[in-house]
Parts: sequence; structure tokens; C-alpha cells
Amino acid sequence: MEHEYTCGECCRTKNRPEDEKRALIHRLNRIEGQIRGLRGMVEKDAYCPDVLTQVSAVTAALNGFTRVLLSEHIRTCVADDIRQGNGYAVEELLATLQKLMR
Repeated sequence: MEHEYTCGECCRTKNRPEDEKRALIHRLNRIEGQIRGLRGMVEKDAYCPDVLTQVSAVTAALNGFTRVLLSEHIRTCVADDIRQGNGYAVEELLATLQKLMR
């Protein structure tokens, strides 16, 4: 996949295929709905374990989104950078993984 460099490496972008973008946005829309549901549960004074169960579902959905995005990043951005001889790709990936594992 191509990267665009808009103002140096700090502002890299990725041209995602429309089907990938659509799938990611669909996941985010579902997560957004789950978050709104959580807010509604709190507003309606739902029982704590019920709210916590919904929080767990939202967390799992976010983790799923992260796995899909990370997989695509490795398959496209990282692989392309390595093929082009950009040695920083592995270091950037490691730094990203360290942030995700906090």
C-alpha cells in the first residue's frame, strides 16, 4: 500500500482501499453504538454488573478493531517499508506494539 508524506514522517497517511475503509468504519460505528448504550445504561441507573458486562463487550470490540488495523498495517505499510529498505519500519512497529501493550 502507498503512504503519503504530507509534512515529513510525523504526518504519514495511508490510502486505504474503499472496502477496508468501509469495514473499519462499520466496526467503529458498532462500537460507537455500544458506547451510547453504555451511557444510556448509566443514565437509567442500570445495575453495576450489567454495565460492566457491556464495558467488557466494548473492550472486546475495540480489541478486535485494533487486531484488524494492526494486521493490515503489518501486511501493507510495514511490509512495503521493509521492501523499500526503510529500516525504521521495524522500530516504528515495535514502538507501536509497546504503546498497545500498556
